[in-house]
Amino acid sequence: MKSISIGELQVLLAEPSGMQYRVIQESLVRCGVRHLEHVQRGEQALAAMRQAVPDLVISAMYLPDMTGAGLVRRMRGEAALEAVPFMLISSEDDFDSLDEVRQAGVVAILPKPFQPGELKRALYATVEFLDPDALQLGDVFAEELKVLVVDDSQFARGHIRRTLEGFGIEQITEAADGREAAGILEHHLFDFVVTDYNMPGMDGAELVSHIRHRSGQSDLPILMVTSEEDAGRLEAVTRENVAICDKPFEAAVVRGLIREMLQEPLINS
Repeated sequence: MKSISIGELQVLLAEPSGMQYRVIQESLVRCGVRHLEHVQRGEQALAAMRQAVPDLVISAMYLPDMTGAGLVRRMRGEAALEAVPFMLISSEDDFDSLDEVRQAGVVAILPKPFQPGELKRALYATVEFLDPDALQLGDVFAEELKVLVVDDSQFARGHIRRTLEGFGIEQITEAADGREAAGILEHHLFDFVVTDYNMPGMDGAELVSHIRHRSGQSDLPILMVTSEEDAGRLEAVTRENVAICDKPFEAAVVRGLIREMLQEPLINS
């Protein structure tokens, strides 16, 4: 895949409101987007994607026939569409409604109304995600890294896996919760772990505690990618020397955190 610019992005916008469409369309044009297709319903969006896979799908939360969460979930269930970047633009502020979208793996969730800078940053994040060279780990031998990805959402694991593969990482093991991850860690060595916070059984905080105090890999670098908003709970995890990144995340931010985590071991090797 060749590198791409904002002006070359093929964007599909699912927005039922004519007024909101015009606002978003004008903002996209100001950011440099030149190729935009508009639909009003989720099924129309899926049909358009199956005919010509876009570089980016932007959707409202509430469409006449499904929600934005339902749309991205349908996309993630189709092989040809599962890796297509998705952006939600919505005035919805309910945590549970938005968290379903976060867990599916998206490049951004923007409010209505949004600031022009927020949209442009999300578009740049999309371009970086699509660029095979922009997100390489540089002097880190990515193909030799062994990574454990822990998340109870299959969609979230898939999004994280695709992001890591974009960095050139090939050896990726998945676990659906902390308890499964702890079992895997008993028998396999890893270079770092990427984990969610909120999981059934053993959550991310408990997994971090297990790794730091009850495993044979107590110094293992850990990146927590989470939608958790409780600052106190996250602070407790940070004290265990864990890097934290929000969902949704920008691939470039994750790349930077991984490089920081691996810097010390690389210097000491």
